[in-house]
Amino acid sequence: MTTFAGAGVRSFAEAAGRLAGLAGAVFGWRPDQFWRATPAELAALVRACTPEAATPPDAATIAAMQEAFPDG
Repeated sequence: MTTFAGAGVRSFAEAAGRLAGLAGAVFGWRPDQFWRATPAELAALVRACTPEAATPPDAATIAAMQEAFPDG
């Protein structure tokens, strides 16, 4: 059985339904807006909501965080 996007979704209809629901919840789209949108438009919105890759903290930042927030 084929799954979509590695998310355990079993059919195109199920994948589309999930994506439509997310578009409504995240972007405030009504179903007709989702179905009229192109894949490129949806992808552009998803990219705009995805933060840029952050640089990892350096050793000094990690040490300061460990001092400010000890585990113990």
